Amino acid sequence: MSVAEALDYDLMDDARVFIAQKKKLLIGGQWVDAASGETIDVIDPATGKKFAEASAGGAEDIDRAVAAARAAFENPAWKNMAAYERANLMFKLADLMEANAQKFQELEVLDNGLPRMIAQMGMFPFCSNLIRYYAGWVTKIEGSTVPASPFGLDPAQETLTYTLKEPIGVVGAITPWNFPLGMLMLKLGPILATGCTVVLKPAELTPLTAVLLGELIQEAGFPDGVVNIVTGYGHDAGAALSHHDGIDKISFTGSTAVGKEIIKASTGNLKKVSLELGGKSPVVVFPDADLEQAIPGALRAAFFLQGQNCMAGTRLFVHEKIHDAFIAGLAEAMNYFVMGPGWDMNTTLGPLISATQKERVMGHIARGKDEGAELIK
Repeated sequence: MSVAEALDYDLMDDARVFIAQKKKLLIGGQWVDAASGETIDVIDPATGKKFAEASAGGAEDIDRAVAAARAAFENPAWKNMAAYERANLMFKLADLMEANAQKFQELEVLDNGLPRMIAQMGMFPFCSNLIRYYAGWVTKIEGSTVPASPFGLDPAQETLTYTLKEPIGVVGAITPWNFPLGMLMLKLGPILATGCTVVLKPAELTPLTAVLLGELIQEAGFPDGVVNIVTGYGHDAGAALSHHDGIDKISFTGSTAVGKEIIKASTGNLKKVSLELGGKSPVVVFPDADLEQAIPGALRAAFFLQGQNCMAGTRLFVHEKIHDAFIAGLAEAMNYFVMGPGWDMNTTLGPLISATQKERVMGHIARGKDEGAELIK
């Protein structure tokens, strides 16, 4: 029995076939094995069992992908493509994504562990509409021309000063595992809209929807090399991408510690950097708050995607006048969460992404108790 057949889930046939296929790297319009031949085990967070494999790209694969992206950036087929044609490709991609919405959702549930109900309500049309939104900007990106009279020239000799917006070049995009497809879209949309090319490095824990996206990008008709996808580990493929002198910009979403390393890596060729890092967002509750709204709101802020999101309300400041009632209400409301595998439609709180993440969270709880915190159940 194959790994895919061993999955005890009622998957659609297309998803099961996709899972069983070997996941390769998309470089220059071709699906290729990693140079090392190594693979990454794809684990179902709900069971801890392997159910698929993805190629483990490394520095050599990043070199090939960057070269392909550079060639595509200089290729007239993309460089000189009319704005409306580029927009049409993006609209077609959005349509293809929606046609494959169920497959994306099922892969995301298996790969990430998020509740199936959230996948069905939150992934589409959100992800496809992100591409449509940026496609709408393609024909509206423009510079400005303003009259100027430098050095006190006579107004009759007035000159014009203009700005011209041009694509920055080859972008390296590194995405996290907490909302895999959505984070890919947030980066890919503006990259394509501005005429750049890209090397995408999805999180090694959640590579599947990125590979499926690559198939649809090819089906939509984007020129070879415009989008390259290298699955692999952060310390290997991600580090190579960050240091690469052929990259003009890095866009990274992830931990603060890795963000610091990316800034250091960018000094080699002074590549531009955009970072979206972790935070400790506070939720502040004043004494006149409506607790019937504030309590579930605080819970949603803290536990959406099992609390694994960069906007999570991880700190709670409650006025002393309502403190006890608020905490009691939180404890009671927690009982309404249904914990279980993401595939179960009754689940409202799925598994953490990995055993390592579970150990990290349990470590936080243990340290809190050691330092005098009280665990409310």
